Amino acid sequence: MGKKIRVLVVDDSALVRSALSEVLTSDPEIEIMAMARDPIAAALKIRNEVPDVIILDVEMPRMNGITFLKKIMSQHPIPVIICSTLAVQGGQIALSALESGAVEVMEKPSLGTRIFFEESKIRICDTVKAAAMVKIKMSKHVKLIKVSPKLTADAILPGPSIKAMDKATETVIAVGASTGGTEALRVLFESLPRDSPGMVVVQHMPANFTKTFADRLDETCLVSVREAKNNDTVLRGQVLIAPGNYHMLLKRSATRYYVEIREGPLVSRHRPSVDVLFRSTARYAGRNAMGVIMTGMGDDGAKGMLEMKQAGAYNIAQDKASCVVFGMPREAIKLDAVHSILPLDKIADALLKKCRSL
Repeated sequence: MGKKIRVLVVDDSALVRSALSEVLTSDPEIEIMAMARDPIAAALKIRNEVPDVIILDVEMPRMNGITFLKKIMSQHPIPVIICSTLAVQGGQIALSALESGAVEVMEKPSLGTRIFFEESKIRICDTVKAAAMVKIKMSKHVKLIKVSPKLTADAILPGPSIKAMDKATETVIAVGASTGGTEALRVLFESLPRDSPGMVVVQHMPANFTKTFADRLDETCLVSVREAKNNDTVLRGQVLIAPGNYHMLLKRSATRYYVEIREGPLVSRHRPSVDVLFRSTARYAGRNAMGVIMTGMGDDGAKGMLEMKQAGAYNIAQDKASCVVFGMPREAIKLDAVHSILPLDKIADALLKKCRSL
């Protein structure tokens, strides 16, 4: 086994520090380098040993987490994960953290139910592993349980039939992203004209955060960007983002495309899952669809994208150079599920050009 990922946990709650320690050390690829109750103590520890990843709370004594984050990014960039109930509940704080250089924002572990803790454990460890892969540039007490098997999209929706969907007048674009996706999606959406094809998007992020994220993008884009609600119609010039902690499926009634928001287990270790969105797109849109898989760790979306290709959709993967983490696109490419591999700033033009030829 290779070198373990060393994590510094910074939180003023001893209970949270203990819970995070038990969660993280249950994974053989992760170890706790140190723990600190506030940023001042954390800074002293960093002088002696530099961690691979920092997990950082927001509200703490002597210095708040956002201020400490900005200091880290300007002086000694290290991948930072904001772990705060406040940040998740207050979307503006989460966006501020991401804009200040945080790799991800996640919810603090909770005793909760057995299933809730099991899912939290998966999310936290996967987030740390993803953060450890990010190349940062200078800028501005819980009983552990056995993790359930990794589920596929079969847990939400049976596989698509081999019959191709009849051609419709409208094209639908399905997009999946994870680590680094908040910025990548901004670049993509801001490049789209007002009359772009309707888009359905899964970005891995916590509950209560997606609405603020969508609202912020809506202010800067020509297309309308909003958090999806059950039964929303997919319209030209509109982007629907799956709400955090819910799966989103594309459905079709005659010529109308709409989304279904559904609860369910983690699929490909995520909820929402890109595989679920892509499978439903393959089934209900087929060759009327285009798919885009963007920056993120893991393989969520790869199998679903292959199903889209087999159903006649045209697929694009973001290239390695422009990805924060080249995990999800790489896995889709390995499956021969994509037609084009493009840098982030070329994806919008390619989508529009292909749409005109459909």
